[in-house]
Amino acid sequence: MAVKASDLRRGMAVNYKSGIWTCVSNEKIVKGKGQSYQSIALKNVRTGQLITERFRTTEQLDQAILDRKRLEYLYSDGSNHILMDEETYDQVSISADLIGDRAVYLTENISIEVGFVDGQPIIAELPNTVELKVIETPPQVKGATATNQPKDAICEGGAKVRVPAFVENGELIKVDTRTGEYLSRA
Repeated sequence: MAVKASDLRRGMAVNYKSGIWTCVSNEKIVKGKGQSYQSIALKNVRTGQLITERFRTTEQLDQAILDRKRLEYLYSDGSNHILMDEETYDQVSISADLIGDRAVYLTENISIEVGFVDGQPIIAELPNTVELKVIETPPQVKGATATNQPKDAICEGGAKVRVPAFVENGELIKVDTRTGEYLSRA
């Protein structure tokens, strides 16, 4: 199955240069003169090599077929995250590099979509929003008349989020895992 370079999204896998590569980022570059193009950062799933290539926006890439499974997060043991298959209850260990710095959003029983090639996990996608408990945030200042003054909050897992002044310690909040922004109270 082919996918246009402009439609390639983060986490999608393609067959390129006799290997399987995942898209890390895709940026459209528009020039004043000449054609626009896509600057796509790709990561080799076998070697971890990172490259940035230019493609015409209409250029077709061969999309790699991944075996995707929804797994439930159990715990982390340093360099790996332990997940459980929700159907067979088998435990799967994935490298911490697959989730990277988004690991601060991991909470017990969160569902993660993992893509496999030949039985090896190559990509892991967190849900778009998660609910986190605020552990530490300064108290609201009484009598402050200025509106919409966000403050820093530290959530379970270590995530640092800018929250509205009314959010207190112990509250559950919804956070966007793609941007790290506060969305609402849970």
